[in-house]
Amino acid sequence: MALRVLVYSDHSDTRAAVIGALGRHPDPALPELSFVEVATAPMVFAQLDAGVIDVVILDGEATPAGGMGLAKQMKDEVDPCPPILVLLGRADDRWLADWSRADATATLPVDPITLSTTLVELLRSTGL
Repeated sequence: MALRVLVYSDHSDTRAAVIGALGRHPDPALPELSFVEVATAPMVFAQLDAGVIDVVILDGEATPAGGMGLAKQMKDEVDPCPPILVLLGRADDRWLADWSRADATATLPVDPITLSTTLVELLRSTGL
């Protein structure tokens, strides 16, 4: 069964870059990925409430609701909370991602190798 990956960004180009970088099968030891694209914070929570999301990728640079704030809210309010990867505009913003309790980070613009490796490590570490 495919793992459902929620990809949140207010920019369709960012969502497309994430999905293109990961592809359907970034690692042969893991299940195939299927993607749910969302552009607004309310849709993030609607998808989480539906209970069909296995992992979340949030754009830390999205507006008006940034990914780090959403990650913090998810960790505080969603139980169980799926693993969260936040995309940072600058590597120096890692401390903010730590505050948000994100499980992993990658930087923008999307680097396909780094993003793929980071997501695979996150999925393995959480047992998905």
